[in-house]
Amino acid sequence: MDILVRKATEDDKARMLTRPTWSCEASEFSWHYGDGEKALLLEGEVIVTYDGGSASFGAGDYVEFPKGMSCIWKVLKPVNKHYEFG
Repeated sequence: MDILVRKATEDDKARMLTRPTWSCEASEFSWHYGDGEKALLLEGEVIVTYDGGSASFGAGDYVEFPKGMSCIWKVLKPVNKHYEFG
C-alpha cells in the first residue's frame, strides 16, 4: 500500500477543481483512510509516514491515498486542497 504522488495534469486540475476543499494549519495528526482519496494540493507542504514508507508533497501535486491506509500527517506549511473520496 503506497501513496502515489505526481504533478497534476491539466485533466486532473479540471476534474479536481469541481471537488470540495479542505484546509489545515501546520500540525501533526494520525489518519485512517476508510476509503481511497484523490487530492490536488493548491497550497502547503506535507510529509505523510505510513507502515512501509513516507511521501512528501506540496502545491501542484496530485496525490492518491489507498483505502485502508493508516498514516501520520505532518503538515509543515498550511494546506489547502481539493479532494475526492472513492
